[in-house]
Amino acid sequence: MSATVTRPREIVKARPRIGSGIAGTVKYVSLVLATFVALVPLVVVLFASFKTKEEYATTGSLAPPSNWLEFGNFITAFTRGNMLLGFWNTTIILVFSLAGTILIGTMAAYAIDRFQFRFKALVVGLFLVASLVPGVTTQVATFQIVNALELFNTHGAAIILFMGTDIIAIYIFLQFMQSIPRSIDEAAMIDGANRWTIYWRLILPLLSPAIVTVCIIKGIAIYNEFYLPYLYMPSPKLGVISTSLFRFTGPFGAQWEVIAAGTMIVILPTLVIFLLLQRYIYSGITSGATK
Repeated sequence: MSATVTRPREIVKARPRIGSGIAGTVKYVSLVLATFVALVPLVVVLFASFKTKEEYATTGSLAPPSNWLEFGNFITAFTRGNMLLGFWNTTIILVFSLAGTILIGTMAAYAIDRFQFRFKALVVGLFLVASLVPGVTTQVATFQIVNALELFNTHGAAIILFMGTDIIAIYIFLQFMQSIPRSIDEAAMIDGANRWTIYWRLILPLLSPAIVTVCIIKGIAIYNEFYLPYLYMPSPKLGVISTSLFRFTGPFGAQWEVIAAGTMIVILPTLVIFLLLQRYIYSGITSGATK
């Protein structure tokens, strides 16, 4: 009797559920559609960048170019669009901004995690509140401060504004900091190390995965930023890659194939960096989620 009772239950358990199959189909269809929506604009710009002016006017947007070795648009965009100067100014701002962000962010995370002080929760809450305030609402006061510091129309304006550590960077550093045992600090203090030595020689090297993650996330954000460089560095000699591309569209406003080539020049570095280092982004953001 027991065998006749359990056999139907085993059959029911082994039977595939129809709902799970439908859900899986919907999931993969939605992923394919999302991929299509994300890639179509890039494909259109890529095709246009290799077309001549006549070919662009006579063919469709999704029609591939007849000659994939037509680099005249790229040469025009790179030379007459001052892309090299834009890359140089962007690199200067990136290096100093990321260095300041790492230094300030790791110090803040170290103090919040390792020290006990009054209003600690309030300080963390104020960081969160500050990140929720739209930046455009404080631009008048920010512009007055930058102008009073005589940083307007200099690299320092963008550097000091980008250097401000956001709550995402502090959160990432805190997640990694909490995984570092406090016994390391205690052992170093027994050996005579002070707080600065512990931070600089022990904590900072152990935070290298978090530092890589923050550099990728904030570096891409700084690279793509247009508003701050356009507002605080109006001089053409201080143009970054985004403002150089914007100014380049003026004399070439009707030549979309040349503009598309300039757009591909701007997109290519971030695309390559993201594809090569995306694992660090995912691991850095989700590192503390499973604790």
